[in-house]
Amino acid sequence: MTETSARFREFKMPDVGEGLTEAEILKWYVQPGDTVTDGQVVCEVETAKAAVELPIPFDGVVHELRFPEGTTVDVGEVIISVDVAPGSGEPAAEAAAPAQAPVAQAPVAEAPAEPEEPKGRQPVLVGYGVAESSTKRRPRKGVSVPEQAAAAAVQAELNGHGAPAVAKPLAKPPVRKLAKDLGIDLATVVPTGPDGVITREDVHAAAAPVAEPAPVSRETTPAPVAAVVSSDARETRIPIKGVRKATAQAMIGSAFTAPHVTEFVTVDVTRTMKLVEELKGDKEMAGLRVNPLLLIAKALLVAIKRNPDVNASWDEAAQEIVLKHYVNLGIAAATPRGLIVPNIKDAHDKTLPQLAASLGDLVSTAREGKTSPAAMQGGTVTITNVGVFGVDTGTPILNPGESAILAVGAIKLQPWVHKGKVKPRQVTTLALSFDHRLVDGELGSKVLADVAAILEQPKRLITWA
Repeated sequence: MTETSARFREFKMPDVGEGLTEAEILKWYVQPGDTVTDGQVVCEVETAKAAVELPIPFDGVVHELRFPEGTTVDVGEVIISVDVAPGSGEPAAEAAAPAQAPVAQAPVAEAPAEPEEPKGRQPVLVGYGVAESSTKRRPRKGVSVPEQAAAAAVQAELNGHGAPAVAKPLAKPPVRKLAKDLGIDLATVVPTGPDGVITREDVHAAAAPVAEPAPVSRETTPAPVAAVVSSDARETRIPIKGVRKATAQAMIGSAFTAPHVTEFVTVDVTRTMKLVEELKGDKEMAGLRVNPLLLIAKALLVAIKRNPDVNASWDEAAQEIVLKHYVNLGIAAATPRGLIVPNIKDAHDKTLPQLAASLGDLVSTAREGKTSPAAMQGGTVTITNVGVFGVDTGTPILNPGESAILAVGAIKLQPWVHKGKVKPRQVTTLALSFDHRLVDGELGSKVLADVAAILEQPKRLITWA
């Protein structure tokens, strides 16, 4: 955010997800002439990780929206300008005139200029006041703002309100958004940046005891990806972007970086299925999501507790193995925007009812397309349930930065030798993929065998936990 004059301030596309370079504007919640206040959500954008709502960090009246909905914008590009001192003189009216010109004029002669818009963008809406130059993409470059300059910019914002500089903590907009996602009050965060600026690290440090980020309440239908059908209708081309693009890049990086090994085991889960039905009637589990995945997740957490070395990551730069003394359990979820892997923070510390509540929140938030970037960072191990599609099992690829991923196949009634006789039993196949740099065959086998043993005899959840 910079000051173009004493009255007009510009809000730039922030990095809302730890190193992202661009985001697509899905929806504007304001238009030129609307009054906005500090912290008000002005638009929703889709990053490579999730849909994120952007709050504006100052008060004023919207002067201009620089990009229409559907436009992909580089981090650091100005997306909206705001008049922070409306009604203070003629210059404001003169400056606002270009933004309102499309409403009064909208000449037909200008129509040929629209083909310059890249395919997939939505047409400019009347009244949005999108400047011609704003549709031309500048070469992408890294955005680097010195902490001291950021502190001065925020200081200027506060002074522009006519409030004392100490009225609000100093932090850049992306840091404020991160704090909002994690449910952290910036007033309680101890700043370590120059001139008292709160950094991302400060927010993460303050969020360490927090189990889950605050859910986002606003509901928005995901914007459809623009597809192009060939003239003979035999092919359709869909742009690769957003979550789909990020997933593809992550999977390629994981597959060609970590040496994968996958082991399989088929197990009788009849007793686990009976326990699921019993728990559904338990008063402590009332209103919670109770299904086989809940007990499978608990079984994996117990197996990790018994074999803690499996919960680690490989630091190539430092040439170190990083053992994690916590488990952020990832759950692969299919969403309208593609496959994402949000994780349950500190899952190892949760009771069964707490784990069920966290799973329910994770699934519902993912289905709404409102999973925050913070909820998808810091995972240590993952579960992917391919059984919901009727698939027996698979060979899952590791989530980048993690050491293991467990695939759960469909649970089916099959003939099984039980107590010396062939009987119909509920059976499933589990597949554990792991990074062979971190996990050798013995350790991987122990983890998978422990999960299978618990699902076969779920009373081990009590004796082994």
